[in-house]
Amino acid sequence: MARWHMCFSKHFQDFSAAPGTSFRDAARDAPDGWIQVADDIRVTDVGQRYARALFELAEEAKATAAVERDLLALKAMAADSKDLRVLLASPSFSAEDKAAGLAGIAAKAKFHAITRKFLGLLSANRRADALVQVIDCFRKISAEQRGVVSAEIVTALPLSAAQAKGVASALRAALGKDPEISTRVDPALLGGIKVRVGSRLFDASLKSKLDSLKFALKRA
Repeated sequence: MARWHMCFSKHFQDFSAAPGTSFRDAARDAPDGWIQVADDIRVTDVGQRYARALFELAEEAKATAAVERDLLALKAMAADSKDLRVLLASPSFSAEDKAAGLAGIAAKAKFHAITRKFLGLLSANRRADALVQVIDCFRKISAEQRGVVSAEIVTALPLSAAQAKGVASALRAALGKDPEISTRVDPALLGGIKVRVGSRLFDASLKSKLDSLKFALKRA
C-alpha cells in the first residue's frame, strides 16, 4: 500500500489536501486504500490535468495500453448506460456512492490496478462528473505520444462497414495520415455526422442544422 501512496503522491501532487496537510497524511486513513484529496483547488482544465497525471503514472508502470483500454471501455459503458451517466453527473449521489459504483464496475471488468486506483481518487476528489473529459484527454495525450491523430466520429445510427471505411478514407486524405478512429452513437443528433479531431469539430448533424434554422427564424 505504501508504494501506491508514493506513486500517486508524486503524480497527483497538485491535487493535494489543504495547506499544511501532506498528500500522504490525507491518504493515510483512506478506505480500501483510496486516497482522500480535498476538492478546494482551482483547475483551469480538470480533464487535461487529471489525464496528464494518470498518463505519466501509467507510462512509468508500463501500463499505458492497459489503462487506455480500461478507460475506453468505461466510456463505452457510460454511453450505453443512462444509470451510469446519472451516477457520474448527479450531485444527489455522494462521493462514496460514486466510488462504490465505479469500484464495482472496475472489479467486474477486471480493470488494471492503476485504473481502479485512479477511479477511487477521482471519486474521492468529487470529480467523477469529469470522467469522460478525462478519458478524452488521456486518449489525445496517448495518441500524440504515439505520433498518431485521434478522431471521434459521432452518428445518430451505427455506421455500416462501407460508411466507416469511407469516413476513414476522407479523414486520411484531409489529415495526410491514418487517424485512430473511435465511433459513438448519439440518437440526439437525429441524423448526419459529427467528427472531432483534437480541438477541431466538424458538425454536419441534422440537429445542428435544425438549431441553425431555428436561430435564423428567430432573427427573421
